[in-house]
Amino acid sequence: MSQLQQALDELGPARLKGIRRGIEKESLRATSDAKLALTPHPAALGSALTHPHITTDYSEAQLELITGVHDSVEQCLEELLRVHQFVYRQLGDELMWVSSMPCNLPADENIPIGRYGSSNVGRAKSVYRMGLAHRYGRRMQTISGIHYNWSLPEVSDAQYFALIRNFRRHAFLLLYLFGASPAACSSFVLGRKHELQLLNPQTVYMPYGTSLRMGRLGYQSEAQASLAVSYNSLEGYAASLHDALTRPYPAYESVGLMNPGGEYNQLATTLLQIENEFYGTIRPKRVIKPGERPLHALRERGVEYVEIRLMDLDPFVPVGIKAQTIRFLDVFLLHCLLSDSPPDTPSEIAALGRNQHRTAAYGREPGLQLERDGAQVELSAWGMDIVEACMPIAAQLDAVHSTTDYSDAVRGAEALLQDPRLLPSALVLDAMARDHDNSFTSFVLAQSEQTKSKLLKLPLPASALAKMEAQVRQSAADQLALEASDSVPFEVFRQQYISPDRLRLVRNASTPALVAV
Repeated sequence: MSQLQQALDELGPARLKGIRRGIEKESLRATSDAKLALTPHPAALGSALTHPHITTDYSEAQLELITGVHDSVEQCLEELLRVHQFVYRQLGDELMWVSSMPCNLPADENIPIGRYGSSNVGRAKSVYRMGLAHRYGRRMQTISGIHYNWSLPEVSDAQYFALIRNFRRHAFLLLYLFGASPAACSSFVLGRKHELQLLNPQTVYMPYGTSLRMGRLGYQSEAQASLAVSYNSLEGYAASLHDALTRPYPAYESVGLMNPGGEYNQLATTLLQIENEFYGTIRPKRVIKPGERPLHALRERGVEYVEIRLMDLDPFVPVGIKAQTIRFLDVFLLHCLLSDSPPDTPSEIAALGRNQHRTAAYGREPGLQLERDGAQVELSAWGMDIVEACMPIAAQLDAVHSTTDYSDAVRGAEALLQDPRLLPSALVLDAMARDHDNSFTSFVLAQSEQTKSKLLKLPLPASALAKMEAQVRQSAADQLALEASDSVPFEVFRQQYISPDRLRLVRNASTPALVAV
């Protein structure tokens, strides 16, 4: 019996049924002519600072819709659908842009940064975003995606980090299978060096690209490239992050904490302002207590779940992700958890970065080679090895849930490895060529309008509507209460929050946390 099969047998039905998942889905608000909406976050959606399910990510125009935690794939997607339905009823003429790559963008300085009111915590969220603008530019931040949060009962920190190491090794497969951003609006690369080709005057692309979002033009940072973050243990990971959060970085010191007009440029001049600035395809996470730093929470209580961060929005699906994709992710994550996971090394970490960029830019190229254990291997062959190893896991999940859905999801992945023409990235380029004169914005605008029409026609139960309207009112009241409760000037709050001591020690619980920045 293989090690993987033995580990699978030891899990047992109860733990397999105990998988929990939640989704965070970003989408830009766009106008009917495919431009970025410059309007404030709609008041009818409540407070972006305190609403549990509807907030903004980087930009004021970048919605983030958040589900609760679910043990059922269907219930998770149903909640995501309900939130979409509610949001669309408040958007008027605006659309939710259904692609990960942004719509037609204005000049960088005109992309609106998220605003969260006058409380210290609200101001800190905006200042953090201003820091991202100075460090990376605002365009990069308008890329949207889906974050998939996943946990399994009784998994130790060491096991979660073993999962993370294997996930990083095999993440190329998810970029290949589910990447849906092979093209972009030319406005995204205006004034930037890039390797993209011109498809038409307003559209750039990579002919064999899968996910430009996860490639060299996506969430990349030269400064962070200098971080040698190891995932061999919680202690090592925490030490790497601690260093980045406390080490002054000359380029950011030169930006300065404040501008001559007395406005804040950034929260700190360290390599990372806060934990969430660290870009990765997967993160170990722990729900934080009020006033607690995420790194302290991890050190104090360990890993609670993992956050998968490399999933593109699927422009062909109204809520951006379908049940079959979620089921494949569940199988894939179990494979990462149960398979042998040797320690990572600096040379392997560098090779994984090259594999990510190669798959993002050239994933559908026939015979594309990736690096594995110091040798070259064909992407399709390596992918097939992983998919075949996933089959018994899918069968076990099917048995537990009395279905064939998990095996169907794995067989679907097998078909995509055998015929790249069926991949979402290929279907996007096909639809652009067939119906939209190779225009990225024309294609996504049409899909966005179709999605809006479809979701507005679906009935929204009165009970669900009433509950969401109550959440809007409560969130507005919660923001006002936060603003009334501030007891220290913002600069004192900022210094307390970024203090290195906060990474080790719990402060007074009355200090509000920078949640979900």
